[in-house]
Amino acid sequence: MEYKPRKDIIAKRIARLFKSGDVVNLGIGLPTLVGNFLPEGVDIILQSENGFLGLGPVPAEGQADPFLVNAGGQPVTMKNGGCYFDSATSFGIIRGGHVDYTVLGVLEVDQNGNLANYKVPGKMVPGMGGAMDLTVGAKVVIAATVHFDKNGKSKLLKKCSLPLTAQNEVNILITDLGHFEIRDNTFILKEAFSPYDEDFIASSTEADLIIAPDFKRIDLS
Repeated sequence: MEYKPRKDIIAKRIARLFKSGDVVNLGIGLPTLVGNFLPEGVDIILQSENGFLGLGPVPAEGQADPFLVNAGGQPVTMKNGGCYFDSATSFGIIRGGHVDYTVLGVLEVDQNGNLANYKVPGKMVPGMGGAMDLTVGAKVVIAATVHFDKNGKSKLLKKCSLPLTAQNEVNILITDLGHFEIRDNTFILKEAFSPYDEDFIASSTEADLIIAPDFKRIDLS
């Protein structure tokens, strides 16, 4: 079966996990796409660790405010009722357990729920940003990544090889092949995304994997 990476599939599935009123932090990169696919009628509260609650959609071309950017330096807008605050207050919200979900891109994730997402071999690392706080402070941690690295190897490992951002904190993993939960040191496949099936996913995953009793195949195209 031919594989083509699809980041939009990942964002679509994650967007369906939320309900109105949830406080959600979207990490830089792939996770920022999630806001483009929220179901009609679902109104979440987006938090950015550089000091915002109530982020709105990406500004229209030519309408960006250079002083209004998210934690990744991307221009953003604010919804009515949104608010600004200092970094200490922002991390007080995170560390106080007031963020319902955090969505983080990953380089590796393993079957123990460990996450590696900041150390790229051979490249200068400015730091892990707020990810270390978010993984510990958020109620639910969602890892988001394409299933394979640039060398065609699975990013779902028995044990991470890169420096860890957090240990035993990942609850849900969404790749462009499927929806996984991590429980009892095992990846549990909840859904396979068409055109892939459970056999292809199992053969494409290095880590231990079991099929959930309520497993299903869904089409997100």
